[in-house]
Amino acid sequence: MLQSIKQLCGHKLGASDGDIGHVKDFYFDDQSWVIRYLVADTGTWLPGRQVLLSPHAFGGLDRTGRILRVNLTRKQIADSPPIEGHKPVSRQYEEDYHRYYGWPFYWLGDGLWGMSGFPILESPANPFAGERDPASLSKAKNPDAHLRSAQAVKGYHLQASDGIIGHVDDFVMDSRSWAIVQLVIKTGHRFTGKEVLIPVGTVDRISYDDSTVYVNLTRDAVERSPEPKLVPAETSALKEVMAEVLAP
Repeated sequence: MLQSIKQLCGHKLGASDGDIGHVKDFYFDDQSWVIRYLVADTGTWLPGRQVLLSPHAFGGLDRTGRILRVNLTRKQIADSPPIEGHKPVSRQYEEDYHRYYGWPFYWLGDGLWGMSGFPILESPANPFAGERDPASLSKAKNPDAHLRSAQAVKGYHLQASDGIIGHVDDFVMDSRSWAIVQLVIKTGHRFTGKEVLIPVGTVDRISYDDSTVYVNLTRDAVERSPEPKLVPAETSALKEVMAEVLAP
């Protein structure tokens, strides 16, 4: 199922033995367009600390009302390697993080998640043997992380081949693979413009210095892109489902 990222922000997070805060942000890989981490604001439980939660921890987006269920205990999360919110996520931190939980390194292998196209739903008892091998680590295709904040990129200008047309308003991901498949673009005026969907495959590059996403589409092609569809939800959880893709 396709899932709006914006609509998930603010949802409460529940571990196997209690609440742990709420969804604050998502970090995505700007090369493979995959959500690598959910950023949890732990509130009064772990004051002043942000926690990263890998899709490995969810086993699917299990929602009960506005609560996302995490397949970890509060102690596991509290004892996980801490991260400073004002610093980029380094590859060294990711290695420590994945070793702590015993999850495979997503940057080793040809799949979207290393050796697979989807995050593993159950964590193994011990870290994978190959991940302890320095020779294996040296084969990583991209030694430097390319993680970006979805909240930071939201609001970036959209630069078409013939000029600026709107801004990024949301991201649409596949809830099974956690891959971002579409961008929601608001064209025209920030408050009165319409929303359209464009595939991430049309993105040429993202300029963080200019706060701009460059696409290989004309402004007219963006304007003629399909609009997001709103359908009734079976529960009170998430009501917005993106259903169309841009025709070739």
